[in-house]
Amino acid sequence: MPANPTAAMLVIGDEILSGRTRDGNSHYLAGELTRHGIRLSEIRCVADDRAAIIEAVQALSARWDHVFTSGGIGPTHDDITAEAVAEAFGVPIGIRQDAYDLLAAHYARTGLEFNEARQRMARIPEGATLIENPVSTAPGFTLGSVHVMAGVPNIFQAMVASVIPTLTGGQPLLSQSLRVDRGEGEIAGPFGALAAEFPDLQMGSYPFVQNGAFGANLVIRGTDAGRISEAMTRLAALFPQAR
Repeated sequence: MPANPTAAMLVIGDEILSGRTRDGNSHYLAGELTRHGIRLSEIRCVADDRAAIIEAVQALSARWDHVFTSGGIGPTHDDITAEAVAEAFGVPIGIRQDAYDLLAAHYARTGLEFNEARQRMARIPEGATLIENPVSTAPGFTLGSVHVMAGVPNIFQAMVASVIPTLTGGQPLLSQSLRVDRGEGEIAGPFGALAAEFPDLQMGSYPFVQNGAFGANLVIRGTDAGRISEAMTRLAALFPQAR
């Protein structure tokens, strides 16, 4: 069975790096991609800096099958993602008529001025396809394997919903977990040996402290439900008091 497609996410914005805004888009995207059978393999965050965006887009698109970006495609001077992505691919960017028409109609309906700042959101790199934005109309775009989307969470989510059905996915990633009320130092040996016996599965230990006692949630992930169940049966036998 072929391996699932891979993806990376590039979060763009000074407000994320400063701590002013909490990023929830990467969490949302991870869940959607998992359900579609695309493995999110890397998340990177950069500032509103043209060189940093260009470098990240080029590096991530060279390594992974898809790259999803969030942030920096609005109407203000610091919204530079579209230009940076165009430069990363070596293509020109300018006002595109179909994007312009969508925005002009939207602002005519709302009675707001379609001013120069708002027209900036119609700048699309040459060769890109538009990503629908049913929330505020201003489109994202896909250029090559890079999907460029807004940072506002509800708009980002709407754009993800527009893009995901167009992508070829793989087997959905399944998981089972077992809570073990023992410290990781006690768990590590037998859990590691079991992981070595099932190299086609991912196994992870996620520790916690509850009421002063140490424990861990042991998670087994993969695309084959039968193999996961087989490994989980073995895991439960290793730690019979677990739940």
